[in-house]
Amino acid sequence: MRQTKLFFLQMLVAAIALALWHTLTTYPLFGRLLLDPFFFSKPLDVAARIVKWFREGTIWYHLGITLTEAMLAFVAGSIAGILVGFWFARKPLIAAVFDPYVKMVNSLPRLVLAPIFTLWLGLGIWSKVALGVTLVFFIVFFNVYQGVKEVSPSILANARMLGMSERQLMRHVYWPSALSWMFSSLHTSVGFAVVGAVVGEYLGSAAGLGYIIQQAEGIFDAAGVFAGMIVLAAFVIVIDAVVTLVEKRLLIWRPKVTEVGV
Repeated sequence: MRQTKLFFLQMLVAAIALALWHTLTTYPLFGRLLLDPFFFSKPLDVAARIVKWFREGTIWYHLGITLTEAMLAFVAGSIAGILVGFWFARKPLIAAVFDPYVKMVNSLPRLVLAPIFTLWLGLGIWSKVALGVTLVFFIVFFNVYQGVKEVSPSILANARMLGMSERQLMRHVYWPSALSWMFSSLHTSVGFAVVGAVVGEYLGSAAGLGYIIQQAEGIFDAAGVFAGMIVLAAFVIVIDAVVTLVEKRLLIWRPKVTEVGV
C-alpha cells in the first residue's frame, strides 16, 4: 500500500472520530445530547485550548519535563532490558534461577510502586524515571530474551562449523535474530515510558503533562483534560516515528514482505 493512500486512510479515521465527537456533543438526539459537553467537552474547545497553550508558550516547559523523564526512562529501561535479556538467553542456569523472581517483580502493580519511588527519590524527575524504567524494562527484556532463544539451531550449528567465535556469533547470529524482536518491543516501550512519566506526575509533581491533566481534572475542566491527552498522544507518535526511522536504518538488510492484492 502506498504511503499517501495509507496516510489518507489514517486521516479519514481521525476525521470520522472527530466528526462523531462533535455531533454527539453538539446536536441533540431524541431530545437529549448523547455525550454531555461538561464531561466530554467539544473538539473545537479542545483545539482552542491546545492552540492557546502553544501560543502562550506555557506548554513547552511542561512538555520538556515530561520528555526528559520519558526519554531517560526509555533509554535506561531499554539498555537494561537488552543487556539482561541477552545475558539470560545466553546463560540458561541464570535464567532458570531468577525466572520466578523476574515474574514476581513484573507482576507488581505500577501504581503501588509509584508512591514508593516518590518516597525514596522525592517529587523530582527521578521518581518518574524509575517508574518508567519498570514499565520499559520488562517489555524489552522478554522480547530480547525470546529473540535470542529463537535463533535457528541449524544456522547456529553451521556458524560454529565455520569456526565462529562467541563474539562473532553474538554479532552475526544472535544480534540480528534479536533485532526484530527488540524493535517490536521498543515501539511499545515508547508509550509505556511516557505513561510512567505522566502517571508519576499525576500522583505528585509541580510540572509536566501529567500535572496539567491532574490540575484540569481537579477543577472539572474537561477541555483541559482532553487537550492534555491529545498533546500527549501526538508526542508519543512523534517519538515512535523516530524509533521507526532508526529501525529501518538498522534492519535495512531484512527482505521486504511482498504485499499481494494491495
